[in-house]
Amino acid sequence: MKKFDFKNIRFGKVDLNDLNDRTLLLNLYITQLLTLIIGIVIVFFQSNNNILSMFQFGAGWAIPIWGCLFAAVVLGVDLIISRWVPKEVSDDGGINEMIFGNRAVWHIALISLIVSICEELLFRGAIQHWWGPYWTSIVFAAIHIRYLQHWLMTGMVFSISYGLGWIYQQTGSLWTPIIAHFVIDFVMGCILRFGKEEEQGS
Repeated sequence: MKKFDFKNIRFGKVDLNDLNDRTLLLNLYITQLLTLIIGIVIVFFQSNNNILSMFQFGAGWAIPIWGCLFAAVVLGVDLIISRWVPKEVSDDGGINEMIFGNRAVWHIALISLIVSICEELLFRGAIQHWWGPYWTSIVFAAIHIRYLQHWLMTGMVFSISYGLGWIYQQTGSLWTPIIAHFVIDFVMGCILRFGKEEEQGS
């Protein structure tokens, strides 16, 4: 049996120009699958926490109302930032534009749904159960490494994460932050998609 040589693994900064669309999507979906698996494993080993109880609808209409209201606040703040803050401050290195820029609307919705379910299960469902919303949000901001070079965007990601944790606590259902996360990603994805289309048309 051939041994795998770990010494040959090299880590370095990825040049976006070297990434094609297929590789980018493959990395995105594999990352989300790993996120989902890690979240499920963590929940499995936690006492007084199970996946079925996270996805209950006991709060009724409060779930979509809290989710959509929080998403509307985040999108409003993002609109203000995009109008008054220089573009380089909110620059993520072009990753979001590559993911959503030429994507069909149904695919933007699919990506947004997958990301929202996988990330919320891990962060709000699993990690927040241990550490609470504050420390969970620090971890959440840290893994969004493309924003760490800009304090404003790091603060934004932390605040969004803390808010997602808070609305989860208010309703007791993971569907609340999932709905909020989905709406935020979907709307921002569509803005990038159709904004790029307008730029190309002008």
